[in-house]
Amino acid sequence: MAATRTIGSALIARLHQLGVRHIFGIPGDYVLGLYKLIEQSPIQHIGTTREDAAGYAADAYARINGIGAVCVTYCVGGLNLVNAVACAYAERSPVVVLTGSPGLSERVHNPYLHHMVRDFSTQKEVFEKMTVAAVALDDPHTAERDMERAFAALRRYKRPIYLEVPRDLVNVPLPPATHPVCVEDEPSNPAALAEAVSEVRAMLETAKQPVLLVGAELGRFGLEDQLLKLVERLNVPVASTLLGKSVIREDHPLYVGVYGGLIGRDEVQQFVNGSDCLLILGTHLTDIEDVSANSPLIAEGRTVHATSDRVAVKHHRFEDVRFDEFVRALSGLSVKPFPRRALPGPEPVDPRPPVASDAVTLRGLFTHVNSLLDEKTLVIADVGESLFAAADLRVHRRFEFIAPAYYTSMGFAVPAAVGVGFADPALRPIVLVGDGAFQMTGSELSTCVRHKLSPIVIVLNNRGYSTEREIMEGPFNDIHDWRYEKICELLGGGAGYRIQTHGELARALEAALADRSQVHVLNVLLDPADRSSAMIRLAKRLAKRLAGK
Repeated sequence: MAATRTIGSALIARLHQLGVRHIFGIPGDYVLGLYKLIEQSPIQHIGTTREDAAGYAADAYARINGIGAVCVTYCVGGLNLVNAVACAYAERSPVVVLTGSPGLSERVHNPYLHHMVRDFSTQKEVFEKMTVAAVALDDPHTAERDMERAFAALRRYKRPIYLEVPRDLVNVPLPPATHPVCVEDEPSNPAALAEAVSEVRAMLETAKQPVLLVGAELGRFGLEDQLLKLVERLNVPVASTLLGKSVIREDHPLYVGVYGGLIGRDEVQQFVNGSDCLLILGTHLTDIEDVSANSPLIAEGRTVHATSDRVAVKHHRFEDVRFDEFVRALSGLSVKPFPRRALPGPEPVDPRPPVASDAVTLRGLFTHVNSLLDEKTLVIADVGESLFAAADLRVHRRFEFIAPAYYTSMGFAVPAAVGVGFADPALRPIVLVGDGAFQMTGSELSTCVRHKLSPIVIVLNNRGYSTEREIMEGPFNDIHDWRYEKICELLGGGAGYRIQTHGELARALEAALADRSQVHVLNVLLDPADRSSAMIRLAKRLAKRLAGK
């Protein structure tokens, strides 16, 4: 006899069907019924030290796996999760937020229950602002269709959804279904799609110097192969945004580099801005990219801009054309390939490589890390120099680089290593994290030790917030200096290194790469005044912006 389907069991089964194999989070009394169902399911629960860390782990998991999930209790857990979900929403990462709430029967005679803030809907109302669907599954007659609508929104927009189950409804049976519940994604309007593609073809046929600018949504929708086909069919140079870094292999002969108004190299900026036809695919234009509505490229109608929200060709907007179908159609365009032209070269190599006795520097560190990257490594960068210096790394495979490059929330990288470790155990995460960010969420290495994950964590220890120092110097940017390598002793696992010279760095990284049995933490002592090329570019451009130039 088949087991009775309940609201909770149907929800967990659907998560597994959609590809969730691990769910991150911390239990609490309002969500224990769901946790029991997770324990009985094929999905493995991964306990974390903090709710926001669970959210970052689920986000990174989703960026590789295509969907991630986090399960936390009502309000005290959920509101701790808000910043991580905001990051996932801003950066188009499909994370399912699963939570409990007070039972419906409890609400009748007990208007004030523990963990409440204002009223019973407060948590849901908060998450409505940072998800594409927020649903309380509080009616067994509508629960299955409501969750399916939410999952359809997640698939359509690749952004988080919120599902709340009152704790006395988790095991309430669903009524027998008269027909399968399925919410189909609406396809593009065929005539509008054909018209949009035709307009792009006409633009390309008159262009002399087209360029592709690609972003993270191409990866979120699994369109990397279609992108590669388009690039090679047209023989068109391609640049990526910082958030979209590694959506195409960076050793591809048509890859130009990272385009970013604040941190991109001048040669790349000029090359992209000099295009007479710019195809912007899968990137939402922000101050990081610095392609504003006032840009001549947009004002003169020389752009194609396609995202999950809309498709625009020149000044013509196509609201009923799906992003993924548009990109697939473009990849089959029969347009004559463009002649090969000279591309900007890579970042110049230091003419004097460091010797073993030299004090370690940012340039020496990132040059050495760049030389170690291969098909089996994945870079996770936190905010600050970890991110800006990493912009010039040349990765060798698609989606070998993960960072909160638009939302720029500190504390992302270490928990993200947990998510990556479960999403693809074959990859070796190299985590680049500033000392300030490490002090926020570095305790999540406890989860790595517990589950025998082996990220290589490089702490850029410059005793403070380097980005803020560049914007405005002051003692408020200084932080207490920890002995970061000692965290391995505290956690009871892992190997720690205190790095002061280039030789110590090289030996520690060699030892770490040779050992996949444990966490490795490198406390790299840097001069607080040391700056990467990208940070210098950022500072100069910010100064001009603040001066109104």
